[in-house]
Amino acid sequence: MAHLTLATVDAFTSKPFSGNPAAICLLEQAMPEAWMQSVAAEMNLSETAFLLAQAEGYGLRWFTPTSEVDLCGHATLGSAHFLWESGILSADQPALFHTRSGLLTAKRLPEEGSWIELDFPQKQVDPAEAPGDLEKILGAKPVFIGNNKMDFLVEVESEETVRNLKPDFAALAQIEARGVIVTARSGGEADIVSRCFFPRVGIDEDPVTGSAHCALGPYWAARLGKKELLAFQASKRGGWMRLQLVGDRIRLIGQAVTVTRGQLLHAER
Repeated sequence: MAHLTLATVDAFTSKPFSGNPAAICLLEQAMPEAWMQSVAAEMNLSETAFLLAQAEGYGLRWFTPTSEVDLCGHATLGSAHFLWESGILSADQPALFHTRSGLLTAKRLPEEGSWIELDFPQKQVDPAEAPGDLEKILGAKPVFIGNNKMDFLVEVESEETVRNLKPDFAALAQIEARGVIVTARSGGEADIVSRCFFPRVGIDEDPVTGSAHCALGPYWAARLGKKELLAFQASKRGGWMRLQLVGDRIRLIGQAVTVTRGQLLHAER
């Protein structure tokens, strides 16, 4: 197999070295899962996305350094950005991705500069009992605890509480879920803030998590009485996205910037 194109894209940001970095690997043929997992471990980013052209669109799979996941927003945004920037797709073509979570689409919003709109499924949050001593693990008192079949969602009393969290990652890794989303209403420019912790799948704190907002969007829309929200994920790198709820879908709108582009030299199976 020839050398493969490999890029790093910072997603949900317009500035390099912020937002959430994703590795994007463009495949020429289907590759074994173990090989993709090895590449993701080598890249050691929150997600490595693997793209394979199909008759209509692209097959898309996402891997953390330790496991494959069912849904990822920032690496989908990064994949779409990569396809347009590389000229593989023309600027007016939507990006179609066939994934474990069904068909996901992305389109550019030229009237709004460099913004990209992802069409994702909403993930409704149901009230749930605290897994273990969650208050002690997070170091903060929950106002609400819910579950969306992927993650636990925890509302705390203030944005300051979210920003100051210093959770016990070893204890979080024992919770039987992909991870824990902690959120509060924002007192600043954004409507809501959050931080996302996924040590069980090899990511202590994810910088900006599109898939988490599939749950945060409907959760906060119901509380704030708004169908459009501005969200900020308050990790060290930080990232912004706009949320629009339409039926049972959610539009995640963000920006992206390519930071590196090169070749994967060892592309054998």
